[in-house]
Amino acid sequence: YGIWLRYESRTNTHNMYKEFRDVTINGAVSQMYSEMAGRHRAHPNTIQIINTATLQASECKREHMTEMHDSKMKYPIIRKMPLVAKKLRSTFTAKRPTTFVR
Repeated sequence: YGIWLRYESRTNTHNMYKEFRDVTINGAVSQMYSEMAGRHRAHPNTIQIINTATLQASECKREHMTEMHDSKMKYPIIRKMPLVAKKLRSTFTAKRPTTFVR
């Protein structure tokens, strides 16, 4: 989604265009409010949404959006382990924690 917005900083009013990946426009707007609060210290009452749009892959401008358009992108495989039977488990064990998904 593409969002055009205006917000008031401590010194001035700024216009901005941002792109977000989300399933719904509400999720994209929620991401926008969180990002504006974190990166620009903008309060929600100072942000005005001018326009929103659903973007096709060819319409995306920002690099953090276009890098996800690669059809050959691969993700790591999570190593799955079978669970230990309930009678063999113990509540407290002195061993290192496992960092992979069981």
